Amino acid sequence: MSSDFDMTEIRQVFIQESLEGLDVMESGLLNLDVGAADPEVMNSIFRAAHSIKGGGATFGFSEISQFTHHVETLLDQMRKGERPVTDDAVQVLLQSVDCIRSMVDCLTADTPIVTSRAREIEVDLQRILDTRPGMTPAALTAPATPLPAAAVAAPECTGWLIDFQPHPGMLRSCNDPLRIFRELGRLGQLKVECFGAEALELESLDPESCELAWQLTLLGSATREQVEEVFAWVASECELAFSPLAPTSAADTAPVLSNVVLFDQPEEPSPAPAVVSVPGPDAVAADRAGSRKPPAATESASIRVSIDKVDTLINLVGELVITQSMLVRFGDQFDMSQIEKLREGLAQLTRSTRELQENAMEIRMLPIRSSFSRFSRLVHDLSRTLGKQVELQLHGEETELDKTVLEKIADPLVHLVRNSLDHGLERPEVRAAAGKPEIGTLAMSAYYEGGSVIIEVRDDGAGINKARVLAKARANGIVGADDELSDDRINNLIFAPGFSTAEVVSDVSGRGVGLDVVRRNIQDLGGHVQVESTEGVGSVFRVRLPLTLAILDGQLARVGDEIYIFPLLSILETIQVKPDKVSCVAGQAEMYRVRDEFVPIIRLATEFNVPPAVSGSHCGLLVVAEADGERVGLMVDELLGQQQVVIKSLQANFRPVPGFTGATILGDGTVALILDVPGIIRLGRAAGDSRAQRLAPSPLSNPLHSPSIVESSR
Repeated sequence: MSSDFDMTEIRQVFIQESLEGLDVMESGLLNLDVGAADPEVMNSIFRAAHSIKGGGATFGFSEISQFTHHVETLLDQMRKGERPVTDDAVQVLLQSVDCIRSMVDCLTADTPIVTSRAREIEVDLQRILDTRPGMTPAALTAPATPLPAAAVAAPECTGWLIDFQPHPGMLRSCNDPLRIFRELGRLGQLKVECFGAEALELESLDPESCELAWQLTLLGSATREQVEEVFAWVASECELAFSPLAPTSAADTAPVLSNVVLFDQPEEPSPAPAVVSVPGPDAVAADRAGSRKPPAATESASIRVSIDKVDTLINLVGELVITQSMLVRFGDQFDMSQIEKLREGLAQLTRSTRELQENAMEIRMLPIRSSFSRFSRLVHDLSRTLGKQVELQLHGEETELDKTVLEKIADPLVHLVRNSLDHGLERPEVRAAAGKPEIGTLAMSAYYEGGSVIIEVRDDGAGINKARVLAKARANGIVGADDELSDDRINNLIFAPGFSTAEVVSDVSGRGVGLDVVRRNIQDLGGHVQVESTEGVGSVFRVRLPLTLAILDGQLARVGDEIYIFPLLSILETIQVKPDKVSCVAGQAEMYRVRDEFVPIIRLATEFNVPPAVSGSHCGLLVVAEADGERVGLMVDELLGQQQVVIKSLQANFRPVPGFTGATILGDGTVALILDVPGIIRLGRAAGDSRAQRLAPSPLSNPLHSPSIVESSR
């Protein structure tokens, strides 16, 4: 059982390190300059591929190791300067990264590794390897130059005699000789002779120490490079010697042995020659960009934490234990003379608990770099498909987010980036005609603001065509034919369900299933998204997110006898209601004038069917909140204070309830519901004109039917 657990844990480490290595390869390939590559970048790409290949061979994932071997061969020639960096080679290597990633994903899902795509890419890799540097297309089909007679007559190696003596500690690094033999057996017929077994004493045998040595006879056409690659993972932990076997002596050299393990791999029939059609770079890019997006950060069961954070956590737990010991003695014997010491102990408990909470939350915080780095590939592929030149700029990559938020924000960001590339940035000739640089700029940035994180996706493209958006919204019945909307409300129409201004439906856009999903997913995370745009200058999508989904900064409010919690992120301001600013507009329910703007009033007591503690429009407080580009005033009886609350899911523990995002337990043991401001706005909008009929206007209200107020309310 322990061994199975250890292998499972080691397997997870291999998967995690392979994914990190693939990220290094992808990032390095995207930064390569065609023609002359940076040696340091090439070495980092090669090392990552070499580690993946060696790990795959060590743990028995032969599909990964064999495919990565072909990739490594091409990378090795490029890093040594034997082959120039070409655009074709970079594209094939990027496809290889995708292929290896899909294989590793199969390991993660514990499903059989699919190799059909790998076989296709191997054809392209071999095509590049078979092309000598500087070879012209005509040279590819020219007959090969005959070899000199001396070269033809020279004896060829038909096998290898290998002396393999591991160091005693090789087994402690989880390297298994049997796996090495299995990989050698794939290269030809292998005979294995073991030495040292007769000298072992079972009573003093250390199972973690390797005391054996082997002599291996490999018959076949494998090259020395192929044989050395099998031992690459253990080269520093053993003594190796290779001796070639000549054709005339191969049979005589292979000894007849006792203590022999024979790995005899049946020869697979050679595949029939195939005619391969190699697509051009544009077709390859179109196929890849149309079907591939940056892999979303799937929810993983592990997280890497710096040792400093762990040490701090342990120290805080120690402080908590000391405080607990201090308080326990008050339960055994207590009198009023010890009241001050009890207060001191409780104060210390409060401090320790708060510090422990903060440290525990920091452990879940990860830099957004891991999410941002995925977009280099998306921008690279999609810009080629769209025929655009784009420079991606990343800022604030060290900004930290809760692990859960970071994983769930990946897909919404993909939609925003694709939208900017497709709809925002223009083609080079269009930009040049408008007096702009031919290379467009797409900038992604993250920074802290208050108690939240802001993520911006900014482009210097054409901006939102407000006239076109408004016309499309009217045609789809999203807004009335005579409605006059502000620029902000027009910009936010692009988040309406099913809204799209694309004239041609493609794999990139035009199906009307993008930005409404973005807004809904961001709202599910407790955040909201805004857009600012200037025609001809560009657009900015600004996403505001909480630092964590586990704990919420909330404002407690009382409505009747019930206590509700507002997320602080959604509150703009709180106003003491003044009767002269309350108006009842025909068909528009109640409105409140906040400076030069009218905001609709939603009475929570009415929405939640709770008897209010006070009555009349002049009583209570108005909490002005914003969501989906709309401002509303939520009427409450009293504000009670602010505090951090632990969020408990209603869906997991009960069922989804419209208007609420979760619940929490207050200090006195009562349950308080956490308000979902966008959901409440939708409830109020759905009520429509019926709310105006339900609500009895206050005597102090001033019924107004002025078109100007109706116009302002929009």
